[in-house]
Amino acid sequence: MAGLTALADRESSVPLSAEPAAVSTTQAAVTPPSMGWASWNSFASSIDFDVIKQQTDTLVSSGMAAAGYRYVNLDDGWWQGDRNSDGTIAVDADLWPGGMKAVADYIHSKGLKAGIYTDAGKQGCGYYYPTTRPAAPNTGMEGHYQQDLETFQRWGFDYVKIDWCGGRVEGLDPETTYKAIATANEAATAVTGHKLVLSFCEWGSGLPWNWATGHGDLWRTSTDVILWGQTPTTAMMLTNFDRGLHPAAQHTGYYNDPDMLMVGMSGLTAAQNRLHMGLWAISGAPLLAGNNLATMSTTTRDILTNREVIAIDQDPRGLQGVKVAEDTRNLQVYGKVLAGTGKRAVLLLNRTGSAASMTVRWADLGLTPAAASVRNAWTGTNAGSLSTGYTTTVPANDAVLLTVSGTEASGATYENTTTATTPTFTGVTAASAGTKLVDITYANGGSTPRKATIQVGGQYTSVVAFPPTGSASTYRTVSVLAHLAKGANTVRFAAVSGAATPDIDAVRVQGIPGTDGTALVGTASNRCVDIDKNTITNATQAQIWDCSGGRNQTFTHTARNELVVYGNKCLDADNNGTTNGTKVIIWDCTGGNNQKWTTHTDGTITNNLSGLCLDASEAATANGTKLILWACSGQANQKWTLT
Repeated sequence: MAGLTALADRESSVPLSAEPAAVSTTQAAVTPPSMGWASWNSFASSIDFDVIKQQTDTLVSSGMAAAGYRYVNLDDGWWQGDRNSDGTIAVDADLWPGGMKAVADYIHSKGLKAGIYTDAGKQGCGYYYPTTRPAAPNTGMEGHYQQDLETFQRWGFDYVKIDWCGGRVEGLDPETTYKAIATANEAATAVTGHKLVLSFCEWGSGLPWNWATGHGDLWRTSTDVILWGQTPTTAMMLTNFDRGLHPAAQHTGYYNDPDMLMVGMSGLTAAQNRLHMGLWAISGAPLLAGNNLATMSTTTRDILTNREVIAIDQDPRGLQGVKVAEDTRNLQVYGKVLAGTGKRAVLLLNRTGSAASMTVRWADLGLTPAAASVRNAWTGTNAGSLSTGYTTTVPANDAVLLTVSGTEASGATYENTTTATTPTFTGVTAASAGTKLVDITYANGGSTPRKATIQVGGQYTSVVAFPPTGSASTYRTVSVLAHLAKGANTVRFAAVSGAATPDIDAVRVQGIPGTDGTALVGTASNRCVDIDKNTITNATQAQIWDCSGGRNQTFTHTARNELVVYGNKCLDADNNGTTNGTKVIIWDCTGGNNQKWTTHTDGTITNNLSGLCLDASEAATANGTKLILWACSGQANQKWTLT
């Protein structure tokens, strides 16, 4: 186990000279989320060379390419499922004169990158859900993983979206399947020398935020934001936004994907389009436009190409925004840590039907109360320099998007004092449970990114990418958001099998106080109230599990007497139950009394609707014991400590 030295950082009273010389404050830029255009939302299966050529040309002529939209992605419908005798894909020459290489070559000739589509199973989505063309069988890649990936690479494609319709119907395991595809992609690259960006599209069904980082470059976190033939709504974008917030999974070039943009599609107002862009930007989501570029209005183009909004999304630190306040139900404040010192983006989201005054507090963002400069990203105007926070009026069902430049709050640096390149840091201390900013100082003298895993306590392991630093003695930092328990935590780094490792020298940990919460620890079990496997699905029953400090074990006890997990799910008495044995589940917060709880000095927690106690069923203490409501008995399985 590696030794460490804990050091206060630059904002503390410890002199700067006390920091080890190797600890860096120079941030390495990571690969930003993908930007471009995808065919499905506007064309469904009706794509051919003429459609792709038109959209490619317009991406350039509209100024979108110059604003950063560089991928042109063919979705379902490009292939009708035929294969040659050797198993290679047979292309329809009527749809694609010159073949698919000609398509990729044309896109490349415009200075852009090309994307293509497949399915992890035997059949693609167009077979099960035909839209503008008849169902075509055998449009998946199962049984041909490396062969098809080599084909895509030889054609010159740079990106592949891998859907899950066939995988779901066949009952394949998402994690096993997509990791096998990632391995096949590496093997194909070893043959062709050309690597594909991997977009995993299994809709969040296999909880990819627990395992996809470092295997896929992006992964869908929910079902489609819009189905073919539907009219887009604000509710659609909010649903996918909520389901896409998994901050510990998103870092160093790997991204949660809430799906393609609906901006510019018929049915949305300019205000709704701006809201949509703001939601995706604060979450650092891939920006893949789905509108018909050839017919878009000037207003739509200006929304899609707003450089300050794009800069928030594409920020080189590569982190996701997190909810830092909800003083009043459905008046939500999100903060995103940006590159640089004291830099934040803020989204003030009003989900109510009336205009409302909203405030962002600097302290919630991990800044000091000192004066900070505020700028409106949409209008490009400065809102002044203000101490403590900023207040403004936000229209109904809308948002205000800001950038803030202030002073970083203090943190603590833990220095590796051993020769281990991937050390273990013990005693990483947090004053409260919550999401923390962790800057990792490292050196990578190679010419390509190196990988190592990070794990906090008993939480899921995540792969971190470390870009080259120029030499083995030049140190830079990359950042992750990690969930820490109150008190001492252990942060482990480990080598990735077969990969060269970076030299990890130190970690700096800083709180984001607006995310702070408490763990509910059972008196009988000494285990924490837990949502199994970071599941976000409504009606998931709560349980007890070994305490790890994870986001699925951190609850905010609001002034409204709710116990909120993940920032948007309330602990809930199932179906307004008031009888013994009622399941305790998670559900979207509604303000109902079945989602309100009272803590008592004797350690019990009662549901406000029923008066029954939060109870570990059958007085069991093992991992996985489910939580229910039961008449209060004073037993230890009904007593909890909030820490």
